[in-house]
Amino acid sequence: MKQTLSRVVAGESMSEQEAFETMNTIMNGGATTGQLMSMLSVMSYRGETVEEMTGFVRAMRENMTKMDVDDASIVDTCGTGGDGASTFNISTAVSLVLASMGVKVAKHGNRKVSSKSGSADVLESLGVPIDTTPEQGAKALEEKGMTFMFAPLYHQAMKHAGPARQELGFRTVFNLLGPMSNPANARRQLIGIYDTAYAEKMAETLYKLGSEHVLLATGRDGLDEITITGETDLVEMKSGNIRRFTVKPEDFGMARGNIEDIQITETEESAAIIKDVLYNRAGETAASIVTLNAAAGLYVAGRAETLEDGVMQVREAIQSGRTKEYYESIASERENRQYA
Repeated sequence: MKQTLSRVVAGESMSEQEAFETMNTIMNGGATTGQLMSMLSVMSYRGETVEEMTGFVRAMRENMTKMDVDDASIVDTCGTGGDGASTFNISTAVSLVLASMGVKVAKHGNRKVSSKSGSADVLESLGVPIDTTPEQGAKALEEKGMTFMFAPLYHQAMKHAGPARQELGFRTVFNLLGPMSNPANARRQLIGIYDTAYAEKMAETLYKLGSEHVLLATGRDGLDEITITGETDLVEMKSGNIRRFTVKPEDFGMARGNIEDIQITETEESAAIIKDVLYNRAGETAASIVTLNAAAGLYVAGRAETLEDGVMQVREAIQSGRTKEYYESIASERENRQYA
C-alpha cells in the first residue's frame, strides 16, 4: 500500500489490475485511515481514470455479498447522492412505478447520510418491506418484481473505508463506485450523478464491466435526477455506444416546476409525496419529475422506444390506478388502511 500511495502522490495512475489489488487491500482492512485519506484526496484532485474505477468496482463486487439472480432485464435506479437539494426520494418513487409496470427492479440504497430521507427510511415509512437477506431479496424480485438491497448489509467490507470518508467530509471516488456495485448485477441502470463531468468515465467503466444500457443524469439545477426545473445533462451508454445530450420539461409537454415544491424536511413528508404520486393525487411538479425519471427507467429497461414513449406509458400507469394497486399489494395493511 505504501508503494502504491507513493506512486499516486507522485502523479502516476494505477492500471486496472493495480487498482483492483489496492481496493482489495482496502476492503480487507489492509490500509490505514491516513493512507486511505491521502490516496482519496490526491485522486479527487487529479481525477480518477476509467482503468482505476474499473479495478475498484471489480474489487468491490468481489468483496460484496451477492444476490443469487441472473436476469439481464433487472434495472437499478441508485444514484450517487450528495446533491444536497433535500428533495423527496424521487428514485424510490420511480422504482415503485417501474415495478408496477412489470419492470424488475433491484433498488440499491441506504439510510439517510447527507439527505433528509434515505431510500431505506422512506420505504419503511411507506410500509414496504426491506429485504434483509439475499434469499429474501431474490424471492421478492421473483414474486413482487422489486427488491430493496440495503447497502451496508451487502457491502460489509466498506466499513474499512468509513472512518477515512467521514474524516475527509467531501465526495470521493466511493460516491461513484456505489451505484456501479449492484449486488444483483443489474446491467441496466438509471444513475443520478451529482456532477456530469464524471458521466462519460462512469459510462465507459460500466461498459467494461458488462452493462448493457445505462443513463447518467445531472440536472443543471444541481439535482442528481432528470430535473423538472430546466435542462438535464444525460450521458447514455447503450451496447458500448456512448452519447451525450440534453433534455428539458418542454420536450415532453411539461411545464417547468419549482424545486421548492418537491423539497422535504423529514422522511414522513417524502413518503406522503410518494403516496400522492402513486395515487394520482400529487402536485404537478412531483408528478412530472417522477414521470420523467420513470420514463427513463422504462427506456433503459428496453420497454420504451424513446423517452417520449416512456412518458406516455408512465402517465397511463398512474392514471389507470396500476401504481396504486401495486403499492397496495406490497405495503403493510396498516399503511393501506391509513391512506385509503
